[in-house]
Amino acid sequence: MDIGSSKPSLSERRGVSHHLIDIIDPDYHFTAGDYCIKAFEAFRDITGRDKIPLIVGGTGFYIDSFCNGIDEVPDIDESIRSAAAFEYDNGSQESLYEELQKNDPEFASKVHINDRQRVIRGISVFRDTGKPLSGFFGLKKREINFETLFIGLYIEKESLQKRIDLRVDFMIKNGLVEEVEKLRRMGYQTSLNSMQSIGYSEVNRYIDGLITLEDAVGEIKHNTKKYAKKQMTWFKKNKSIIWFSPDEIKKIPDIIKSWLNKH
Repeated sequence: MDIGSSKPSLSERRGVSHHLIDIIDPDYHFTAGDYCIKAFEAFRDITGRDKIPLIVGGTGFYIDSFCNGIDEVPDIDESIRSAAAFEYDNGSQESLYEELQKNDPEFASKVHINDRQRVIRGISVFRDTGKPLSGFFGLKKREINFETLFIGLYIEKESLQKRIDLRVDFMIKNGLVEEVEKLRRMGYQTSLNSMQSIGYSEVNRYIDGLITLEDAVGEIKHNTKKYAKKQMTWFKKNKSIIWFSPDEIKKIPDIIKSWLNKH
């Protein structure tokens, strides 16, 4: 899943070492907890070579889980999760959401009925443990203690939206539709979380004849903008982030050097 994920190119990875890329297949159920395990392995490897790891990306929940610890939600029986996923994908979204509202109103209040992954997660946890997913919140698990310098890049909304439009057009031009078609030929089902992510979900609907390619492109742009807004809201909660606009990036090395001198 190279194009839809905007994965760094091989030449970029040869220039700067990247970690946690191409580590799982699209049908692997990969949680934030799984990510933290892999991230800690990379962290130990990098620091063991007297290097400083940079945690880079836009998924605030995963970054927060790694830096601040993750709630200790138990492993769920795969058969229970699969059963909930089957129900959701076969017309029981409403009944499942009602079940979630009844058994875990706190979590349900934060989840939309169309958020397939989180609805299934909440249902699965309650069915397997008898305890609501929200009941595990706050039970943080932390493996490594370290100091973190948070740096954020910020651009104005209008510029960001233009960049998103250009990025989506670039992905389509460079073969996103063909990539999804190839994944389907390889046997990856459209119901997989990976195939329901932004870009892949809309193209799958186009391939299935449910929408036009023009509509798919428009939906990808719209959904990406919504996601960017959601992520910015998440990051704004972190008061430790030092924000820079694109024309201020030359200041960042000095900030890093100053921080390192103090730590």
